[in-house]
Amino acid sequence: MLQKREDIRNVAIIAHVDHGKTTLVDELLKQSGVFRENQEVAERVMDSNDIERERGITILSKNTAVSYKGTKINIIDTPGHADFGGEVERVLKMVNGVILVVDAFEGPMPQTRFVLTKAMELKLPVIVCVNKIDRPEARPTEVVDEVLELFLELDATDEQLDCPFVFASAKGGFASLDANVKGTDMAPLFDTIINYIPCPEGDPDAGTQLLISTIDYNEYVGRIGVGKVDNGKVFVNQEVVIVNHHEPDKQKKVKISKLYEFDGLKKVEVKEATIGSIVAISGISDIKIGDTLCSVDAPNPIPFQKISEPTISMDFIVNDSPLAGLEGKFVTSRHLRDRLFRELNTDVSLRVEETDSTDRFKVSGRGELHLSVLIENMRREGFEFAVSKAEVLYKKDEKGKTLEPMEIAYVDVPEEYSGTIIEKLSQRKGELKEMGHASGGFTRLIFSIPSRGLIGYRGDFLTDTKGNGILNTIFDGYGPYKGDIAYRSQGSLIAFENGEAVTYGLFNAQERGTLFIGPGEKVYSGMVIGQTGKSEDVEVNVCKKKQLTNTRSSSADEALRLSPPKILSLEQALDFIDTDELLEVTPTKLRIRKKILDSLLRKRSGFKKNQ
Repeated sequence: MLQKREDIRNVAIIAHVDHGKTTLVDELLKQSGVFRENQEVAERVMDSNDIERERGITILSKNTAVSYKGTKINIIDTPGHADFGGEVERVLKMVNGVILVVDAFEGPMPQTRFVLTKAMELKLPVIVCVNKIDRPEARPTEVVDEVLELFLELDATDEQLDCPFVFASAKGGFASLDANVKGTDMAPLFDTIINYIPCPEGDPDAGTQLLISTIDYNEYVGRIGVGKVDNGKVFVNQEVVIVNHHEPDKQKKVKISKLYEFDGLKKVEVKEATIGSIVAISGISDIKIGDTLCSVDAPNPIPFQKISEPTISMDFIVNDSPLAGLEGKFVTSRHLRDRLFRELNTDVSLRVEETDSTDRFKVSGRGELHLSVLIENMRREGFEFAVSKAEVLYKKDEKGKTLEPMEIAYVDVPEEYSGTIIEKLSQRKGELKEMGHASGGFTRLIFSIPSRGLIGYRGDFLTDTKGNGILNTIFDGYGPYKGDIAYRSQGSLIAFENGEAVTYGLFNAQERGTLFIGPGEKVYSGMVIGQTGKSEDVEVNVCKKKQLTNTRSSSADEALRLSPPKILSLEQALDFIDTDELLEVTPTKLRIRKKILDSLLRKRSGFKKNQ
């Protein structure tokens, strides 16, 4: 018989990037007494990963739990970026409702629509939290109207339209049910969660059913499956069978060796858990997202949404440049292979495939950001390798026609830049669908564009809008191939010989374009050291010293003025490289190089291509 767990609420916090989800969770943790009075707490305590802290984005969904008036509230903080949408889709299966956080100035953004659609599909009740209410330019009343319009567009039910609105400032630590009344603490939000989010229900006397929705990984205990107990109960040393909705033949008996529940930011060992509890289970080596743990005598899998397929791929290659092995700790193909396959333990949207070569692996993900975060993590761990330009993954339809991944791009720019953006995105096969006004006096342009049309575009976009534009994209399925796109209109400046760059050589090279390196940098033949002003590549000798004669002294070199080099970040370098180039990644350096280092062989392969 179905029963309700009145003492538990399971809720996910969803929002667009940077609307304040993680800061809100911090405040809920603080005000529920998770931290001691005098305990020092880092800001955005839920973003535990270095890259999450530096970029101010959430990459992995996190579980936490707080107690309020005798009720345990399990909270899941989810990523807001489209590349990590796979994380959001999965965790919504664990909860009975969501808190949609919307910025009181920006209003609903493209990613708000994406995460809200997922919640609507699962018929989850929604609490709307209008955050940053204390911003000077906040416009809460208009934002409420915009959110309701979005609900209508997404065919919300009457119950969903009748959702409660809470007005908060996560930074200020207060919430209120009235936009014009400043609250004193987060109690109104806590009360709304207790009163509006349904408590979990299930049959405690039925056979065990526990769906694994996320995977954690720990060096000491291996894979940890996290999920909600839907029916029955689960206990330590219980024998269960693993089944999977998408793999009907899968049936494997395992034993539960350790069981944890969440308390604040900690995992606490428990002996057993019953319906509605969100638990973590360790000791099952090959547990996967989408697996259901069931009683041996009633193996019924819980239906589970398939994880979205990757749309973009890169080759990860063992570094074979003349400077290989000088800066990295892990450089061999075995190191590279083990690390990439280990990433699959926690990242379910990633695919890693072996290729004909033992030194090359094809890695596919949800977008450029998804793969660049992996690259950045690996270089920080001491890995050295090379990566190719990102390429999209094509499909064929029934008639054998090529289909490619498409995106909807939402662009908010000051009006004077809209002409440039329309021209640039049209060259990249973008089709302008809508043009209107956005908040803050901006113009909003909505394009349908192939995913490959956006590869390498973000850098140009920031330049073209002088840093004032906002570009958001959402995957929009597969569409017919749109034709060839020229990625880059400018060629590369290529080093002519191995050695060290000197001022005299660089001074002569800078007349040809923009340099990426300064004097004293090690270079090698075939390394890209800058960008030309024209479309073709140019070879330059940056190691060339001035011939000294009786009348010329070396001190005359000091009079040569070099422009500061343009130092590329990882994202900029990934954007810049062309299809015949690689990015050499080491813990201390990023170098761009031609795939074929030898100048003569490069020219020959160029002739063959053009024939």
